[in-house]
Amino acid sequence: MMDGIRNMKIIMNVALITALTLSISTNAIATGKGDASKGLEIASGVCAGCHSVDGNSVIPINPSLAGQLEEYTAKQLSDFKIDGDGEAKRTSPVMGSMVAALSEQDMKDLAAYYAQQETKPTIAADYDEDLMELGKILYLGGNLENEVPACSSCHSPNGEGIAPHYPQLSGQHADYTLAQLNAFNSGDRANDRNNVMRQVLTRMNMQEKRAVSLYISSLK
Repeated sequence: MMDGIRNMKIIMNVALITALTLSISTNAIATGKGDASKGLEIASGVCAGCHSVDGNSVIPINPSLAGQLEEYTAKQLSDFKIDGDGEAKRTSPVMGSMVAALSEQDMKDLAAYYAQQETKPTIAADYDEDLMELGKILYLGGNLENEVPACSSCHSPNGEGIAPHYPQLSGQHADYTLAQLNAFNSGDRANDRNNVMRQVLTRMNMQEKRAVSLYISSLK
């Protein structure tokens, strides 16, 4: 009888702890999310010129933001912002000036809005079938000889990304992707998680980078 009561108390305590944990997690998620409707207001003004209102950029060197993981977009916007030491984790004269007036909540709101938009993939003007095939091989299988891991291992086979750290890549402009790969390669961009991108790019040549960028632009 006593064992039964003791076991019942243990079960009740476990259930209570679980409920409290779920409650705390839910509240943390709720308070960390942005307001998409407010994000639309900002996107329609500040961001539309470079990224279009719905986040599907028509300028190949400017990234499409539609459908991007909310957490990732918010982090990138925050990284462009100059901190108290007068530095930014990711540098860009244009983006630096754009985010200067945005609050942390503004950036979350923008991220929430773009995450809800539908991605519209585009194919690069310099489409090359052989390059596309090489890009597919590298993206899905990597290059074992040079110890280049498959891009899909972090960004998923269809390029939808893995929240919260690994962004959606599907449909991204090939020109923009290539520019970012080169920036990671040179060290001009250094806000990747655990230096992963910078390490990988030291093992890829220019043709491989162009191939992967082209293939990514075709993903849906």
